[in-house]
Amino acid sequence: MASALTLTADPRQLRGRGARSNHSGRFEREQRWLLDDGWQRPDDEPTRQLKTQILHDASRTIISRNNSPDISFDQSVNPYRGCEHGCVYCFARPSHAYLGLSPGMDFESRILVKPDAARLLRKELSAPGYVPKVIAIGTNTDPYQPIERNLKIVRQILEVLAEFRHPVALVTKSALVLRDRDILEEMAREGLVKVALSITTLDPSLARSLEPRAASPPRRLAALSGLSAAGIPAAVMFAPVIPGLNDSELENILGAAAQAGARSAGYVLLRLPLEVKQLFREWLEQHAPHRAGHVMSLIRAMRQGRDYDANWHARMSGTGPYARMIAQRFHLTARRLGLNQSPVTLDLGKFARPPIRGEQLSLL
Repeated sequence: MASALTLTADPRQLRGRGARSNHSGRFEREQRWLLDDGWQRPDDEPTRQLKTQILHDASRTIISRNNSPDISFDQSVNPYRGCEHGCVYCFARPSHAYLGLSPGMDFESRILVKPDAARLLRKELSAPGYVPKVIAIGTNTDPYQPIERNLKIVRQILEVLAEFRHPVALVTKSALVLRDRDILEEMAREGLVKVALSITTLDPSLARSLEPRAASPPRRLAALSGLSAAGIPAAVMFAPVIPGLNDSELENILGAAAQAGARSAGYVLLRLPLEVKQLFREWLEQHAPHRAGHVMSLIRAMRQGRDYDANWHARMSGTGPYARMIAQRFHLTARRLGLNQSPVTLDLGKFARPPIRGEQLSLL
């Protein structure tokens, strides 16, 4: 894989992007930094816009498996590596370093796609030893990021899952999920799907800087409403909770989501693993300089004095008094709004491999 791209110091190239830098990944021998040498282009000189590049991912398998005690699924499918939404806080950013790319600007502008995802999924689900378990989509990078509108890889994956009657749980920030409402509605009737919309803030200004290419808060609420109206179990994820920045919105976000038809809710505390620490601090210094110190102080108070605590059972919700207060607020609000009263359980018993052409059909 090619080394991380080099950016000029012209801030106009960063417009519409989340990261403020493109430092080399932690595995690179040469470290590259975005620096201002004092020479600025004239304001009237055109700047080459940083465009998204689509790269081919030649993975031979598509289902990833995990044994983390912090998450509720064993299997996941990620059709994309990198995410054009540009969320500066994204915990998946460090994965780009494994490709020789930067977790900064490269992560949101050099996207690896898996065009054979549906074919690979069909092959893996057809294996004689395959045991069905809920497949999660969107737990790493967003499946409905902008390039999905044309590539339609997620739609192809859903078509395979529907054919196999295989349960799936989707998480996204995008209203594009409504494009696939026809498939999701059919699967919902058989108890095979649930969808969660991630909402970080209701403040359009904060949303634009935190998640520059993701759907606006009103569009996400509209997507929740559309899913609910179609009978598709819908949930809201208040994620990430950033203390001192958006945690005051907890009650309002859950209330708006419940009004839009969400049946359940969850939350995840901000995570700053590896390179994300520096990227988030850079973002704070530019977009919230007067609150930067306070925000980082609260984060460390919930991470045992560190920017990040990777320990099981703590990394998603934090520890300490402030973390306990957020948890109490969440549970009290969810109870008041009637959320999480009847958990949605997906049906594993309907899984069936469709007959292969030329294969003898069973008599039973």
